[in-house]
Amino acid sequence: MGFDSEQVVRNAYRVAEEQDVPGWVALFTEDGTFTDNSIGVTYRGQELGDTVVVYAKAFPDMHRELYQVYVAGNIVVVQLALQGTQTGPLTTPMGVLPPTGNKMDAPCCDVFEIVDGKIKRFDCYPEGTIIFGQLGILDDIAGAMTTP
Repeated sequence: MGFDSEQVVRNAYRVAEEQDVPGWVALFTEDGTFTDNSIGVTYRGQELGDTVVVYAKAFPDMHRELYQVYVAGNIVVVQLALQGTQTGPLTTPMGVLPPTGNKMDAPCCDVFEIVDGKIKRFDCYPEGTIIFGQLGILDDIAGAMTTP
């Protein structure tokens, strides 16, 4: 193999926290995908950097606290928390959530498939309901959003 799947994934989290969009995109295979399962959107190519930009804008202090990392060959599963304060607009498929000033500390599970030292598939399962609850908009999601 010549690469360590866990180190590839740990490096990916580091690059995302540094908000290095070109570096993030370069971590994926040419046909690599990133699926945010909380919103049902899959990103490919240069779109892979969109989520780094969106979350960096909404949560400039965004941190991913890794709790457990499980490796089975080229599959890496990570239990983590998404942490940050929403001081900027959060763009979602439902619209844009203006800054709430609230903190999130939400559970997430990520599943990576690594091929030749690069990310071929990244499936992210953030707890969207918990995130919206912590941001204080769960009771009126439609009313909290503005049109993009």
